[in-house]
Amino acid sequence: MVLVVLDRAGWPISPKLRVPEGVGLVFLPPYSPELQPVERVWSLVDAVVANGQVQTEEELWERVEARCAYLQTQHHLIRSYTLFHRWPGGR
Repeated sequence: MVLVVLDRAGWPISPKLRVPEGVGLVFLPPYSPELQPVERVWSLVDAVVANGQVQTEEELWERVEARCAYLQTQHHLIRSYTLFHRWPGGR
């Protein structure tokens, strides 16, 4: 069996949806940062990117890329945002 995990995004699932045999749908709880830890990291990208002005889309992506490259070197910071105390190895 194949399971498809859905995150309950802002659009509804059609009641006409036909799920093929051998496929199951699993819905995450409405708010589940522990199941999608990267959701907590976006604020670290947004803070720098959103609080500035850019002239072009290319400049925006350059800022996003630069911020992501920086965050890749900040293991303790990322860990503090994504490793929940309830998880094995958590604090």
